[in-house]
Amino acid sequence: MSAGSQLLPLNTPTAENIALLSQPRWYAIRTRSRHEKMVHEQLQTQGIETFLPLVKRIHKWSDRKKEVEVPLFSGYTFVRLVLSSGDRLRVLQAHGVAGFVGRSGAGTPIPDHQIHDIKTVLENRIPFQDHTFLQVGQRVRIRGGALDGIEGILAAHHDDHSLVISLEPIQRSLSIRIDGYNIEPL
Repeated sequence: MSAGSQLLPLNTPTAENIALLSQPRWYAIRTRSRHEKMVHEQLQTQGIETFLPLVKRIHKWSDRKKEVEVPLFSGYTFVRLVLSSGDRLRVLQAHGVAGFVGRSGAGTPIPDHQIHDIKTVLENRIPFQDHTFLQVGQRVRIRGGALDGIEGILAAHHDDHSLVISLEPIQRSLSIRIDGYNIEPL
């Protein structure tokens, strides 16, 4: 080793890492049971960008049926913030928040395109069904139509083809039928 070279510790921040840390990213947060909507509204009131995907479901009681909006991912909501900012502490102090999803509660960023894909499916009212989280399988992208650009894992059930869109940090997925769509491998 020359006299001019130095060894940097593995955790020394680089200019690239510092730039990434200063950009707002999406994070999943765990909420107490049935507190998702309250947490979402509370954080929005504080000026924190949030996303709570809701779906309509028919709930049956002994005397009636009613269509209600429920969280797509029970026990989770999403926030977009700079993790090193004061917003992180405000999120953690919000009533009903159990913590960030990630290693040691530090929060694992969710790629923007995964949140965008979920929003696109919900906005276009594309029929979907819950799907178990997959870690293996071929990643594909839809080309053309209302779902152009959506990426996921190709799955097949008998003769039906589906695309599984996964939010890796919370290990949750949803599956949409893609018969008739053009897809390309990634």
